[in-house]
Amino acid sequence: MTTQVDEETPLLQAQSVKRTPLPWFQFSIVLFLQLAEPLTSQVISPFAPQLMRDIGITHGNESQVGYYVGLMQSLFFLTQAFTVLHWSRISDYVGRKPVILVGLFGLSISMFCFGLSTTFWGLVLSRSLNGALNGNIGVIKSMMVELTDSTNIAQAYAYMPIAWSTGGTLGPIIGGSLSRPAERFPKLFGQNEFLKTYPYFLPCAVPATFSALAWLVTFLFLKETVKSPASVSRILKLRKGNDDLDSKASSAVPIVELSDADKPLPLRALLTPRVIVAAGNYAFLSLVDIAFRAIQPLFLSTPIALGGLGLPPSTIGNILSIYGVCNGIIQVFLFARIHDYFGSKKTFVAGIASAFPAFMAFPIISYMAKAQGLSTAVWIAVALQTIISIGLSLSYGAIFIFIAAASPNRASLGATNGLSQMTVSIMRAIGPAAANSMFSLSIEKDYLNGYLVYYVLVLVVGAAMVVASMLPRKLWTQ
Repeated sequence: MTTQVDEETPLLQAQSVKRTPLPWFQFSIVLFLQLAEPLTSQVISPFAPQLMRDIGITHGNESQVGYYVGLMQSLFFLTQAFTVLHWSRISDYVGRKPVILVGLFGLSISMFCFGLSTTFWGLVLSRSLNGALNGNIGVIKSMMVELTDSTNIAQAYAYMPIAWSTGGTLGPIIGGSLSRPAERFPKLFGQNEFLKTYPYFLPCAVPATFSALAWLVTFLFLKETVKSPASVSRILKLRKGNDDLDSKASSAVPIVELSDADKPLPLRALLTPRVIVAAGNYAFLSLVDIAFRAIQPLFLSTPIALGGLGLPPSTIGNILSIYGVCNGIIQVFLFARIHDYFGSKKTFVAGIASAFPAFMAFPIISYMAKAQGLSTAVWIAVALQTIISIGLSLSYGAIFIFIAAASPNRASLGATNGLSQMTVSIMRAIGPAAANSMFSLSIEKDYLNGYLVYYVLVLVVGAAMVVASMLPRKLWTQ
């Protein structure tokens, strides 16, 4: 008799089923490649508020900093929203490796450009290029599913945060410690006119160089996981006028010699209720998470009198790095056990619920800082808030498993992940700009003593909990 086991099976029952060993060499390469994006996105977090002040776009108005920081954070995801679905769908046809190579090239070039930008519009163009050329998010997730099966996918997603946590740890350290090096390290860089002219080039150059190294590793060692991918030239020959890949899917079958079960499906066929539910929950999770991650460094850098803590970029970088370390440890050692015991839905819902105390901690910490200054109690509260926010990260592994299960067939994993990532990118484009703008508006107009933004975000978390209730208790089966 065969025991039916899925990601919702309790741990004690699952122990009788032998897990397939992970293909460690290829899996390690995929984890390595994932470092590029968190490094790129997190490196600017500690110095973004100061950068907006330095380029003069705020004209000395402190309350305007949040607007422009939010816009800068949102631009990446806004441009990504327009392209990520196309990159992911293309990867279903031509393979994952070519698309990953293009994405890493885009990350490297755009980060060099960002570090060389001295005007607001230069930053806008660089950040937009960063998002538009980076289609790796959905593609790498599809590759991870293709490297695993139902017995080891939870284990794989437990290791996935290693890359994000490492990037989330190193990025803020790099951004906080290497920004304005001529001022911070006058003995080393005090006479360097280039770094005086471009004070944020050095921290941007580190993830840019890493992306270039990752490109080389991908080119030399990464193996393709799509069976019988069509060449780019053959795909282009199938196109007529403005027809998209959907209209030519049937024409592509003789070339790639796939059966119907292994054929990438048209976009319309992906819009099933379960894909919509999974993508919707991923989008709400990302909205809540990105709003918190956007507000946190802004809150930490805002003067105490205006409702923040008035910390310098280096200290902010250290706080964000501590979060990255703690997140990585908890994810690697606890996620698979938590997931196996409670199941995907309970893990996801509990992670979303942790955002309630995380957001409400902001006004509490602010009130304490205004009354006590940067006391020991304030630092303890900051530490507790940081640890609580790790719960949000636990939800990602759970929702990734739901998305993989929602895909109509294995050949459409890229498109399914791309569709989900597109909705997430839209939310992440809205989240930082909306949250930081509301943060600035709350301070400028003194709404609810400057704390209105936190109460609004708590309502958003409530909406996310309602959407989470739509997830099934048991995973879908294809």
